[in-house]
Amino acid sequence: MRRVSRITIAGVATAALAVTVSACGSSSTSTSSEGKSKGIGLAYDVGGKGDQSFNDAAYAGFQKAQKDFGVSGRDVEPTDNESDADKIQRLETLAKAGYNPVIGVGFAYAGAVKEAAAKFPKVTFGIIDDNQTVAKNVADMVFHEEQSSYLAGVAAAKATKKNHIGFIGGVDVPLIHKFEAGYEQGAKSVNPKIKIESQYLTQTPAEGGFSSPDKGENAANGQIDAGADVLYAAAGLSGQGVIKSAAEHKIWAIGVDSDQYNQAALAKYKNYILTSALKNVEGAVYDLSKSVVKDKKPLTGEIRGSLQNGGVGLADSNPTFKGNAAMQAAIKKAEAGIKDGSIKVKTS
Repeated sequence: MRRVSRITIAGVATAALAVTVSACGSSSTSTSSEGKSKGIGLAYDVGGKGDQSFNDAAYAGFQKAQKDFGVSGRDVEPTDNESDADKIQRLETLAKAGYNPVIGVGFAYAGAVKEAAAKFPKVTFGIIDDNQTVAKNVADMVFHEEQSSYLAGVAAAKATKKNHIGFIGGVDVPLIHKFEAGYEQGAKSVNPKIKIESQYLTQTPAEGGFSSPDKGENAANGQIDAGADVLYAAAGLSGQGVIKSAAEHKIWAIGVDSDQYNQAALAKYKNYILTSALKNVEGAVYDLSKSVVKDKKPLTGEIRGSLQNGGVGLADSNPTFKGNAAMQAAIKKAEAGIKDGSIKVKTS
């Protein structure tokens, strides 16, 4: 039976301990009291741990689950120019070692999860950002990214002084089109005549669209030169370059996936990070881990985060953002419309 779960908010716990290296990418292993399962296996997407965004959100859920449930965990980094076979090997290595659940972070793991899940039917597999794999032992953890992006567009349209904003996508794929579509629609709901720059860094992940801060910075410089004064990037690690450029030009950046205003590695740029379009990857990893190692009732099927269930939203850590009454009123109105169905957010 396919079950749907509400995605809950999970916090950040302590860092992992020992570091090891595996044949299919570098990994770290942390150990606490052992349970029946060896613990949680986590395989990162392009960009890896330290992106201050997508992967780090998964890592936070991984850490908290280990602490709260008293289990060990192994998280494994991707390698440069890796093949699908490398991803399959990574997941199967975790499953063979006794980790359960085993979670692939990112849509690039779709084929690998499908194959590994078929070989290890007693292990629960999770994949974030893909819902193509239908199996009794797979949880497809996906989000309404377009909804939080719509709110980001509203914020951008309220923040711009030039009626000119920008969007930078890491890779030209349907998932990132959702971010762009929501952002554009939200901005135009405030000002139908607003000018929006749009650019994708690469056509494929292998070209570095999600892992190249220099590409993000160059794209941001170009959009700023064209006149944009608020930039939203859905580009993983590459987004750090967009934020850097925005701060250097003293304009607003909007972060993605994690609350980038609060990321230590981005602290020197925080005064130029207006908000971040969040999706609760942390909670998704935590909830799946809980269902397996504590509840013994593994979640499976499609699990989708939305504004309605708290799976997506906007960060309000920046006091300037939180204290802007007109912006907050516009965002709350938009959020209510999305929740009650009067606003239908586009996905492409």
